[in-house]
Amino acid sequence: MKILLADDSQLILDRLQEMLGNCCGVEIVGSLKNGTDTLRAIKSLLPDLVIIDINMPGLTGLQVLDEVKKENHKTKFMVLTFYASNYYRKKAMKLGSDYFFSKVDDFEKVSGVVDKLLFKENSNNKIIN
Repeated sequence: MKILLADDSQLILDRLQEMLGNCCGVEIVGSLKNGTDTLRAIKSLLPDLVIIDINMPGLTGLQVLDEVKKENHKTKFMVLTFYASNYYRKKAMKLGSDYFFSKVDDFEKVSGVVDKLLFKENSNNKIIN
């Protein structure tokens, strides 16, 4: 599974890299700090999952999400943010986010979701005789 990380905090990027980098079946294809570069990377790298912050320089995470989903990419999005209010949750989900987590309360849930996605991906790729 190809995962692209996008957050303006190096600390968060490092924690995500540490959490997911050693998972079997996970390839971190990029680690970016602004929305403009993230949008370009999504279009060229076609990751399976983007873990993205809402508040970033250039395009916001929600703007990136909106642009990508308009083009019907199959890329899944996980919004991971300090702005975890119902307002932003509803907005992200309306734009097509698959997951929405608070950096404060839900950070550890990220690896569980990735594990479930990997399991689903592996189950779908089984060859049945």
